[in-house]
Amino acid sequence: MNYIKEKLKSVRVRLFLCLCIVVTMIVLFLIVINNVILESFYLYSKTKNVKLAYQKINSYFNSIEQDQNTTIDIEEELNRIAIKNDFDILIMNNQNILMYSSDKSLTGVVKKINEMILNTQSQSLIVENRKQNQHHIIYQDSKVTIRRIIDEKDSMNYIFLSATLDNGDVLYIRIQVASIQESVQISNRLLILIGGVSILIASVLASFISRRFTQPILELNDIAQNMSKLDFSKKYRMNDTDDEINHLGKSINIMSEKLETTIKQLRENNLELERDIEEKSKIDEMRKQFISDVSHELKTPIALIQGYAEGLVENVNTDEESRKFYAEVILDEAGKMDTLVKRLLELMKLEYGKREFNNSQFNIVELIEEVIRKCDVMLKEKEITVQFNNHKEVYVVADEFYIDQVVTNYITNAIKHCGEKNGKREIKIDIQEGEKIRISVYNTGDPIPESELDRIWKRFYKVDSSRNRENGGTGIGLALVKAIMNNYGNDFGVINKEDGVEFYFALEVERRRMSESKYSVRGIS
Repeated sequence: MNYIKEKLKSVRVRLFLCLCIVVTMIVLFLIVINNVILESFYLYSKTKNVKLAYQKINSYFNSIEQDQNTTIDIEEELNRIAIKNDFDILIMNNQNILMYSSDKSLTGVVKKINEMILNTQSQSLIVENRKQNQHHIIYQDSKVTIRRIIDEKDSMNYIFLSATLDNGDVLYIRIQVASIQESVQISNRLLILIGGVSILIASVLASFISRRFTQPILELNDIAQNMSKLDFSKKYRMNDTDDEINHLGKSINIMSEKLETTIKQLRENNLELERDIEEKSKIDEMRKQFISDVSHELKTPIALIQGYAEGLVENVNTDEESRKFYAEVILDEAGKMDTLVKRLLELMKLEYGKREFNNSQFNIVELIEEVIRKCDVMLKEKEITVQFNNHKEVYVVADEFYIDQVVTNYITNAIKHCGEKNGKREIKIDIQEGEKIRISVYNTGDPIPESELDRIWKRFYKVDSSRNRENGGTGIGLALVKAIMNNYGNDFGVINKEDGVEFYFALEVERRRMSESKYSVRGIS
């Protein structure tokens, strides 16, 4: 039942049913018209024929009287009219003498009809005769009277004309009338047969026409459903006809394009707004983090500067050497504060995507050698030997300034934590080739506790619990390395080795300018 209800909702099915109903109603209308009008039209047609026959016969007799030499053979003409129209014609003069008869039996019929008319007028006809002989006037004027006679006794049904010609003769014409009811039944059966065939043909045509009309509507419905899901990929295929459906399809295509453009613009505006909100949130977070970090890290140097400054003001030590020491401490702490703030600002910009990299091709080997050269004094002070697998040329693609910071942080961190193993202090720097080059910095010494391996990359975190201010650094170096490598999307990390610790990072390599490797050992003691 639900399936039938759903089908009846279909435009195609409803159009098909409407066409079939229309054809059925037309057939029924024809049957009703056939029953109501056919008999009257039939009688009208026969009446018209006998009136025309009277006029023609009357004109023949008038021609004869006016021209005695006329060649018209009246009897021949009457026979021709009778045969052509299937009439029975009888003419009598004013003395009731028979002048012409196409059927000899018609004389008795005329006599019988005249008696019936007289009896009807005098109302002396018995009921039985009234039932057996019925007549009514169809047409009547001063000269012509046309009756329909139904004689049930003799099973006769005819139209009877009695008229007076211009010469005084009386004309009688009888025409047999077929059973109208029987004709109507035959006609109705034919109409039903035609109607059945018409409905069958109409069903096929209705199915084809409904499919033809509903197909573009279904296509438009499919497009509209996709549009409701914000899918504007489907478009209505225009045809050659310039009809309403084509106009509707064109309008839907225009609306789809405008909606797609508008929604796309709204999405772009929304994304831009989200980025602005995210950007503002990042800036607020960066500001809060910066204030928190600066507040945390500047407490000690500010306290030291304040303490030594008060000592100078109050002349705690009057000798020149002590005053100079106080001033040097203040300058040293101020320098550390300046370095801390600058590095912290740089870290914030890297972490929040506010720094753009100026990538270029450069020789990483030269950069490492330059960093080692700058750390030469520190290496000599701690009697550390550096081993570097010195490639002749290895070109990478990155921002040289930031990679210099990564290498410097790794090497200075290795110098600070380098310990003695097997009677020597050693740092090894290695470059390994692959899809990306891998640069590692190893130093002898104690391993980092496993629980601390992930924490060392956080800002201000120091493995050394004593936090010695002379050698401990700012605690931002490894956090800078993490931020730089995250921006590049390259691998980095730390590994505990048997006799020390290895830090590493990866870079994109420019293979076209890489040459063969040469290995050497550079010792600094």
